[in-house]
Amino acid sequence: MSQEPAFRPVDEQVGYVLKKAASSLRAAMDKALRPLDLTVSQYACLELLRQQPGLSGSELARAMFVSRQSMNLVLKGLERRELLTRSPVPRHGKALPTELSPAGLAKLAAANEAVSVVEETMLAALTPEAERRMCADLTAFAAALTDLAGEEDPD
Repeated sequence: MSQEPAFRPVDEQVGYVLKKAASSLRAAMDKALRPLDLTVSQYACLELLRQQPGLSGSELARAMFVSRQSMNLVLKGLERRELLTRSPVPRHGKALPTELSPAGLAKLAAANEAVSVVEETMLAALTPEAERRMCADLTAFAAALTDLAGEEDPD
């Protein structure tokens, strides 16, 4: 006789809990960024450009796990609002380097304050050691799944 596999309740399954946490984080960040007229994707783009000025649209798309077309829409919107600048001269090939404008830096500073409140709230119950461990575990999860899928490391 075959036995039915034992399944844990959905709220005890890591994948479900991780998705629930990610959805809650996204909703909280959306709410925090709304008064600044930024989306989470726009915020992430600005932060990536602060950390790595000169990235191309393709490099940003890879770093944000979105298509080049989606990234291009984000970049055009931020450029229209004068939050970033794109060089008219490619540094190599067709890639146009992108950098934050002074207005983009100011907007990002305000956004970082808003997002830090969200993150502090989310992590309030964790010790610094537990937070480091969680980051290490999540990084290991991502690496394991990337290997399983046979894809390149998304970073």
